[in-house]
Amino acid sequence: MISADDLIGLVRSYNPNSNETLLRDAYAFGQNMHEGQTRQSGEPYFSHPIAVASILAEMQMDDATIVTALLHDTIEDTKANFAEVERRFGTVIAELVDGVTKLTNLQLSSAQTQQAENFRKLFMATSRDLRVTLVKLADRLHNMRTIKAMRPEKQAQKARETMDIYAPLAGRMGMQWMREELEDLAFRVLNPEGRNSIIRRFITLQRETGDVVEKITADMRHELDKAGIAAEVHGRAKKPYSIWRKMQEKEQGFSRLSDIYGFRVITGSEADCYRALGAIHQRWRAVPGRFKDYISQPKTNGYRSIHTTVSGRDGKRVEVQIRTREMHEVAETGVAAHWSYRDGERVENRFAVDPTRWIAQVTERFTEEQDHDEFLDMVKLEMYQDQVFCFTPKGDVIKLPRGATPIDFAYAVHTKVGHACVGAKVDGIRVPLWTRLKNGQSVDIITAEGQTPQATWVDIAVTGRAKSAIRRALREEDRERFIRLGRELARVAFENVGKKATDKALDTAAKTMGIDGRDELLARLGAAEFSAREAVRALYPDLEEDTSHQVDARRAVIGLSPDQQHRRAACCQPLPGERIVGITYRGQGVVVHAIDCDVLARYEDQPDRWIDLRWQDGTHRAVHNVAMDLTISNDAGVLGRICTLIGEQEANISDLVFIDRKPDYYRLLIEVDLRDVEHMHRVMTALEADSNVSSIARHRDPGRAADLPERETV
Repeated sequence: MISADDLIGLVRSYNPNSNETLLRDAYAFGQNMHEGQTRQSGEPYFSHPIAVASILAEMQMDDATIVTALLHDTIEDTKANFAEVERRFGTVIAELVDGVTKLTNLQLSSAQTQQAENFRKLFMATSRDLRVTLVKLADRLHNMRTIKAMRPEKQAQKARETMDIYAPLAGRMGMQWMREELEDLAFRVLNPEGRNSIIRRFITLQRETGDVVEKITADMRHELDKAGIAAEVHGRAKKPYSIWRKMQEKEQGFSRLSDIYGFRVITGSEADCYRALGAIHQRWRAVPGRFKDYISQPKTNGYRSIHTTVSGRDGKRVEVQIRTREMHEVAETGVAAHWSYRDGERVENRFAVDPTRWIAQVTERFTEEQDHDEFLDMVKLEMYQDQVFCFTPKGDVIKLPRGATPIDFAYAVHTKVGHACVGAKVDGIRVPLWTRLKNGQSVDIITAEGQTPQATWVDIAVTGRAKSAIRRALREEDRERFIRLGRELARVAFENVGKKATDKALDTAAKTMGIDGRDELLARLGAAEFSAREAVRALYPDLEEDTSHQVDARRAVIGLSPDQQHRRAACCQPLPGERIVGITYRGQGVVVHAIDCDVLARYEDQPDRWIDLRWQDGTHRAVHNVAMDLTISNDAGVLGRICTLIGEQEANISDLVFIDRKPDYYRLLIEVDLRDVEHMHRVMTALEADSNVSSIARHRDPGRAADLPERETV
């Protein structure tokens, strides 16, 4: 535990004009209030506020923030109150301490709906003074650094909360170093074996190849010196969690992962950034598709840098970030750059962007949402986004999260444009609405008068703004249809537990679930915002659904008229539990497709043929065949064991075809009869766990839809 003199010395090292008396009084007051209190580790409790203040001092924060850190637990955990703190330290500091106290009291790991409401409160509190959030993040960082003293179940809860909320919030505030450390500390709790395996592999790699970071750093410095560019070069291995996440996203093993090393080049000017890029690309081959210019197109949190990936020494891929000193300060400290001091003066950094505007936009959007869960989804999408930049036909830049579609682009331009969207051209070529947009593409949205949002767009859209606008429009325009569909879903679900979906029962279920009335419950049920089983459980929590009831295969799909026949599309083989749509054919009834089936692109310009469908609730029979692409070792008994594993999962093999035979492996297609998507996942998991199975994937064949006409007038 550092002394008051040491803390004051740390603050005065970057702010000689700091108020020493204020800092010393706050230290003494906090120490007195926490006298006799200890942490779970046995240390004096006041060691924690001092550590939080030290973290913020290392970020070169102002006096008010440092004092708030020293006092942040006094109102909550001691006999001190708001009035006393205000009297001794002023209104600003008292309100900051009170704001941190309120954030601390939010139960951010509670049930989903309550979590959404708490998330809203967090952002409302943050929007008043961002220093509240900075203190809270520093508080969480120190608690995670000392988490071993907590009970195992408490450790897991705090780690999940950190990974889901505090780490991405730090990243969104631009404090990437804090995000990485919070993620890694949480990773150590949630998956210690995974983290240790990454570290062990790093040690092995270093033993085999030597210090790659030092060698590549020296190579880069040599090239920059040769080009006459004055710059600093820093290299490092990426954090274990960052590597683990890349392994999961790319589905690659450690040995196949390329960019596990990162390098930063810090120059004196923007012009030198581009000169350094040229020097690096002249010396090493650039990896296609891995170049991003965040200097000309900054991120919304003010981040500016050039990113490129090159094949470095011995063919190893390395990521290089090139930026100026000012850009680097923003990249390291984010929002804290607004409060940083140097030599006693507030630092003015022209690249710093105040995230208050972003937080204000998020909280403003919440007032438009009736559903708090939608707000939570939207905020998480906003915080986890990795942006792409696309252009309107007029050349305006639209920023979207990675994976966004033309629908997201349309709603980013304007809600009316999104509602009227009927198609899109990307770089002058007509594309399906579910196409994933890439950096630098030009997007032209095609609109038509009278067009309204389609229910399938909710699954195609990525951004919270688009999803919420689509859901809101669907609720308004299709409310009656959703109510009728919701009533049918409720009737079946209630009958499965021997009850009737009477108006009174539905009114009571709506009240129990906190929904405004029976019609609203049915409309949201019909819009698939929750399942009919949830409504039944809300009213009859002690009743279990009669799982012996099996859905009649002829009535497995809801949304068809009584005279319509249906069949599953052979191209995508949809299963109960997946989102589905129907395409009508004259004389052939309705063909049911999975929402992500590539064949649906053929019918994009024929919206009248699309029918919004749902699978019937209940237990389906194992009559839905699905093809699986399997690669197995060519060893005695392997194929027999695979068949046995499938049988043990209560699934039946209906067909088996060998695609490729090699001396060391077989590749085959197996058709398996399944109940639903959950049944399929169990079968695939059992097969994937077998050591002789090298790969397994669901097989879809658009060519199997060739027997259906592509166009017709209905």
